[in-house]
Amino acid sequence: METDPPSRVFLTGATGYIGGRLAPRLVERGYCLRCFVRDARKLHARPWANNPCIEIVEGNIEVEAFLSISMRGCQVAYYLVHSMIASGRQFREVDQQLAFSFARAAERAGVRRIIYLGGLGEEGPSLSKHRTSRLEVGNALASTSVQFTSLRAAMIIGSGSASFEILRYLVERLPFIFTPRWVYTESQPIAVRNVLEYLIQCLEKEETAGRSFDIGGPDILTYEQIMRIMAEERGLPRRWIIPIPVLTPYVSSLWISLITPVSASIARPLAEGLRNRVVCRNDDAIKMMPQPLLDIREAIRRSLTRLESNRVETAWFDAGVLPGDPDWAGGTTFTDRRETSIRATAKTIFEAICRLGGGHGYYSVRFLWELRGFMDRLVGGPGLRRGRRNLSTVSYGDALDFWRVTAVDPDRRLELHAEMKLPGVAFLTFEIQTIVDSNDAPRCRLVQTAQFKPRGLFALLYWYSILPLHHLVFNGMLTGIRHAAQNRTRKMHG
Repeated sequence: METDPPSRVFLTGATGYIGGRLAPRLVERGYCLRCFVRDARKLHARPWANNPCIEIVEGNIEVEAFLSISMRGCQVAYYLVHSMIASGRQFREVDQQLAFSFARAAERAGVRRIIYLGGLGEEGPSLSKHRTSRLEVGNALASTSVQFTSLRAAMIIGSGSASFEILRYLVERLPFIFTPRWVYTESQPIAVRNVLEYLIQCLEKEETAGRSFDIGGPDILTYEQIMRIMAEERGLPRRWIIPIPVLTPYVSSLWISLITPVSASIARPLAEGLRNRVVCRNDDAIKMMPQPLLDIREAIRRSLTRLESNRVETAWFDAGVLPGDPDWAGGTTFTDRRETSIRATAKTIFEAICRLGGGHGYYSVRFLWELRGFMDRLVGGPGLRRGRRNLSTVSYGDALDFWRVTAVDPDRRLELHAEMKLPGVAFLTFEIQTIVDSNDAPRCRLVQTAQFKPRGLFALLYWYSILPLHHLVFNGMLTGIRHAAQNRTRKMHG
């Protein structure tokens, strides 16, 4: 039977791919949310975040005591936190510790139920580390007296998802696709809108408590078949898919990182997981939570339409870590500062700045930017292929190729932090200053500042080696912004 909506829902992962889409839909269904985030500024940039039914709490999920205090008054908590990085700290241990801590905090706060989105896959010793971690997280979340509901999904088809972007770029860029033997592994992909509906119905139906559900779409296909369907929906010629037995997950992840926007550290757990058959064991989910399921063609078609119309709600890179002041504490900082006078309004200039990155590029010497992006990809960075979620507007926390937006003051200032692989920390800042003109014509000064804080001797060599290119790159970008803003002004008044 269905119950009355809970008074308040606790949501983690609101700045991520699934959480960023779930939050506005929960509000539309009449729920009030308490969103727990690392950086509130990033969430404030979302158009739905100012809804009076949304409360934002900033904190570290690793601090159990504060987490428990933040959960008080919430009856249900969504756990949408999971590492997608295969390097650095042991992600399985970290994920498991966070899940245990979250479950204990929920129990102490009086939370009635935890809902979790995990990964689908056959259990056993052959299960990949990434999918094994998903199972371990689920077990940890179920370790207390708090009721627990788990949804287990395979590949999620949606504009901006990591698995969808890998699939799309491989098919679009390569007429011959070399893959490991997992290309013949069966999968049951599901559209992101169906995943979101399952997450909401779990909240609305009390009988889902204490249950684990496998969720998938109506099609069971091999990855080879999915690739061919993607090519057909893109209107591309037949793709030749060639399995190579010697391709390991590590080599596959490097290959994927060179061709797609997804970095090797994220591609590796995805590649490892593809070797496991991921098919629903039963149809309990659709029986208990009925909804129209999109087939693979319709899911791909709708996702591509959203991409082409620039209506991508969230993307896989949205949850990137943002830098803090400690990264800049002390030490030498190299600065490249340039400025120019522009006969245009601050609004027009800011609009021109906001078009940086993605398909538009950087206004000058495109080949140098593409070369820098290619070199970044070779060493495991995001490069230029990550693109941007929106073609003309930016918000705090957005990714623009290998940059991350760390400050936005509309019509005044934009700050970008470099996420490319560097032997130091770098920022690129644009500031617009209005100039009083005697003839009342709009005129502003644009100040463009590149800052680099080196780490070690190699970093010094890096800075001085690229110094001769700064005039071409940075002066060209500043000039391009000026021309774009003035051309726009002439068209508006012409």
